[in-house]
Amino acid sequence: MRFFIGIAAAVAAAFMVACASAPPALTREQADAIVAAPDRSQADRDNDVRRKPAELLAFIGVRPSMTALDISAARGYTTELIARAVGPTGKAIGQSLVPAGGPQTPPPAPFAERQKRFANMMYVRRPFDDPVPPEVKGQLDLVTLMFNYHDMGFLKIDRDKMNRAVFDGLKPGGMFVIADHSGRAGTGISESNTLHRIEEAFLVKEVEAAGFKLAARGDFLSNPQDPRTEAEPAYKKDEFVLKFVKP
Repeated sequence: MRFFIGIAAAVAAAFMVACASAPPALTREQADAIVAAPDRSQADRDNDVRRKPAELLAFIGVRPSMTALDISAARGYTTELIARAVGPTGKAIGQSLVPAGGPQTPPPAPFAERQKRFANMMYVRRPFDDPVPPEVKGQLDLVTLMFNYHDMGFLKIDRDKMNRAVFDGLKPGGMFVIADHSGRAGTGISESNTLHRIEEAFLVKEVEAAGFKLAARGDFLSNPQDPRTEAEPAYKKDEFVLKFVKP
């Protein structure tokens, strides 16, 4: 009995040491400094006005040395921000769908240009319902999906399979952060190809069904005055940011 108690105590002590040695999450001031970096492109700075990246990085709680996957990375706007935040000892992987040219098709030119400046920024082409590279399965600290979850509706992606793949790809305590355009109550994902919106409660239910727990809601992109009846309104669109955690 003493032997097993000793083993349990040793494991608990090791866990506490590991937690104590983990780098702290970025402060808002550090996030502001990342966004203000002079080598960021003007196109990204223009995008910042809508995306509020400093608020996003602070909300996520990004830490140096994290391994992160950015699903539907496109031109790499979010992937680069995460690469800057996790630092040279971390890793930021941008994922995009496999095109007709096959999985070896190179990244889009804007993403490739970013890679020239960030050695910790990788690119993979994988199906949306299986986005996690096998070599990092179970090792991810963070997965992001920015403003494209709704697209999985009209693209006919198996979202349950995708969410479970993300769940399996994360470490315990890992985060799945999703931002999207807010749809009206009761619309679910039915307006994904018209208004390009999704009902927040519908999304939460789907992601939690994969085993995640909703940890926090960010309101820094919200606009309660948006009637949510237009795809590209002249006014500020109502958008939500959700942080889920793998228990």
